Amino acid sequence: MKTEMVKISEVKNNPNNPRVIKDDKFEKLVRSIKEFPKMLEIRPIVVNDDMIVLGGNMRLKACKEAGLKEVPIIKASDLTEDEQRQFIIKDNISGGEWDWEMLNSEWNTEDLEDWGLDMPTFGDEVDYSILDDENIDDIIDDMTANVKKAIQIEFELEHYEEASELVRFWREQKAYVGGMIMEYLKAEKDKL
Repeated sequence: MKTEMVKISEVKNNPNNPRVIKDDKFEKLVRSIKEFPKMLEIRPIVVNDDMIVLGGNMRLKACKEAGLKEVPIIKASDLTEDEQRQFIIKDNISGGEWDWEMLNSEWNTEDLEDWGLDMPTFGDEVDYSILDDENIDDIIDDMTANVKKAIQIEFELEHYEEASELVRFWREQKAYVGGMIMEYLKAEKDKL
């Protein structure tokens, strides 16, 4: 497949494109195309034989916004209908994650943001010094002393509504529903 330059008016947006870029990110894309048009030559817009975009809908839209008259394309003539549909999705799936630490130390953060990358804001370092406290077990016990725990109880479908109403009723009465269930289950166990 070879890259060719065509009039931008010949290239058609894909009406079934599931990916969009909004507001400031789109403006950053327009600006990056104006400032670095060689990017398009390296990563041309992919179209089918009908000149409908398979990969690069937002780049095409940004190129129009930037006032370009021509754009580089690659025709993916050998793709079946199913392969074209796959390409539309697979071309937009990110295959990896950013190494934020490297980006932060090796690149200019303002440049990265200007180029369209949303940099996370990193808060202050977490203070783990409390973990060095000799009484950490006591501190954790104090923190969890009054925490209630839950157990899932299954009900047949025909009993679910009634069970929900009963639990709600007893909670409104400030009753300890778990304790009531425990007393009943103990009494039933003792009968065995």
